[in-house]
Amino acid sequence: MSEPGIENLLHEERTFPPSPAFTAQANAQESLYGEADDDFVAYWMRNAMERLDWITPPTVALDDSDPPFYKWFTDGELNISANCLDRHLANGGDKVAYHWIGEPGDTRTLTYADLSAEVNRFANGLRSLGVEKGDRVAIYMGMVPELAIAMLACARIGAPHSVIFGGFSAESIIDRVHDAQAKMLITCDGAWRRGSVVPLKDNCDVAMASSPSIEHCVVVERTKHGVDMQEGRDVWWHDLVESQADTCEPEIMNAEDLLYILYTSGTTAKPKGIMHTTGGYLTGAATTHSLVFDIKPDTDVYWCAADIGWVTGHTYIVYGPLANHTTSVMYEGTPDYPDKDRLWEIIAEYGVTILYTAPTAIRAFMKWGAEYPERHDLTSLRLLGTVGEPINPEAWMWYHEHIGGSTSPIVDTWWQTETGSIMISPLPGITATKPGSTTHSLPGITAQVVDMDGVPVERGEGGFLTIAKPWPSMLRSIYGDDQRYVDTYWTRYPGRYFPGDGAKLDEEGYLWVLGRVDDVMNVSGHRISTMEVESALVDHDAVAEAAVVGATDEITGQAIAAFVTLRSGYEPTDKLHDELRDHVGMKIGAIAKPRTIIFTPDLPKTRSGKIMRRLLRDISDHRDLGDVTTLANAEIVQAIAEQAEAQTEDD
Repeated sequence: MSEPGIENLLHEERTFPPSPAFTAQANAQESLYGEADDDFVAYWMRNAMERLDWITPPTVALDDSDPPFYKWFTDGELNISANCLDRHLANGGDKVAYHWIGEPGDTRTLTYADLSAEVNRFANGLRSLGVEKGDRVAIYMGMVPELAIAMLACARIGAPHSVIFGGFSAESIIDRVHDAQAKMLITCDGAWRRGSVVPLKDNCDVAMASSPSIEHCVVVERTKHGVDMQEGRDVWWHDLVESQADTCEPEIMNAEDLLYILYTSGTTAKPKGIMHTTGGYLTGAATTHSLVFDIKPDTDVYWCAADIGWVTGHTYIVYGPLANHTTSVMYEGTPDYPDKDRLWEIIAEYGVTILYTAPTAIRAFMKWGAEYPERHDLTSLRLLGTVGEPINPEAWMWYHEHIGGSTSPIVDTWWQTETGSIMISPLPGITATKPGSTTHSLPGITAQVVDMDGVPVERGEGGFLTIAKPWPSMLRSIYGDDQRYVDTYWTRYPGRYFPGDGAKLDEEGYLWVLGRVDDVMNVSGHRISTMEVESALVDHDAVAEAAVVGATDEITGQAIAAFVTLRSGYEPTDKLHDELRDHVGMKIGAIAKPRTIIFTPDLPKTRSGKIMRRLLRDISDHRDLGDVTTLANAEIVQAIAEQAEAQTEDD
């Protein structure tokens, strides 16, 4: 494989040095890099001891006796719920934990004392329904406070949670519940999205019909649109907690006890259950949240505008901010409802000081126009962040100028579900930034760009991003499949974690992450497997064969482009095109619907029968196809290219 995507790197770079005023009060200090370089294990041990409350403090930092199954703080004991809530109550229980805004305009304010009481009541409710330490609990909800409460309640009693994004389909719930053998499912009757109700409980009903491990389903009454409640199985949240005590003794957890499973797409159709444990994960979450966002708990109002259904929400809406006694904003709806200034309205109303969002959203804001943020006073913002995918320099500059007032530093972060917390990012007040570059590894993280043979490249060269040393918040394995964990992340470059991204090291040693080099697409920051979408398409009676690629999209980063051959007796029609898109949405979720489907009598293949997806990517991005005479069916390529061009003109 050649070095991936280096030609996409912006050559005309601008550098933004940190302002002296920000540097003077920054949480991070330059000395952290030297400390971590001298002894990265001791660096993480210090953070674990200083940032967390331990029931039994650890004496062992890193256990590297069985790589790549690394463990951290193995003789330490703690409870994450207690770290996020209990320790703040004596001197800060009246501090706001969440300002919550519902899409229709309803609001709630939860202090740390309020949140603690709610978590304890629900934890007692879970126990009353038979949930015990080690039982897996699936959570499929909209962006309501009960989602965070459910996670913290599970953590309090030692029941690993598995949050399923509320935009996924019933079949996606089945896959995840079955893999985790979840004992309970927690959901809402529905969620509000652009004025309509997303039928969450209805999807759960379909899923539970094929999920025998589920004993109970707890339902939050959010939209009140009416749902079926099965006697003996389904329980309303408000009925469950009504008689419960607001105190609940936290379970003593070993640092390596499982905290949660979060499923992410892989290069096969089966999602991967990423396992995160307790002590190391919270150490990474609390440390990076404090340093990267320069959190000042007494004054900041912090908003991570992600969904808790993704790892960004786990680490930087729930666990990191609460561990650091931060006031956060949580919003249920979309940024364009009821108008395209909804985010800016919320920032002005609540005095948000830190905003963390995705490049996809920023590109949408650019498209809508600067007049929307200009309607509101955004001067409270002092720091901006981006997450989910590489940000193009044009979007970085727009964000800097129109949202940050050309003064707020931008932290462009790289990390994954698997890493648990941010790995590569500027440290505000220390790092000079370049639009489009994630800059450098954080202290305690060793990110290196290597060539095909795993040798670190020189400055000015590109290759493949790797992590050379273990870190506390790293995934411990794939649930139920240790071999897949080894094969997926540790085999290509032995001794190095390979996340599947290409990267370049510029002449000044700055990292530029260039996107995926495997068969996982990055659509609006959501990782979707090409195999998963192909499998959903072939599941339809009309489809004989399908190939899926990620096509460049100025808003979503990548868009899903599908190429389909039909079975005998079926004809390509607009109706079938729409039916196949909906079928994928039903099988996986709306986020996985192909943007385009091109019907073709065959797919471009080598003489050994391998589908040439590289050519399909070139066709989707309207690039020169080069020499195709070595293909077994070279004539098909031109026909597909013509169809793609015609479809683009129609669009």
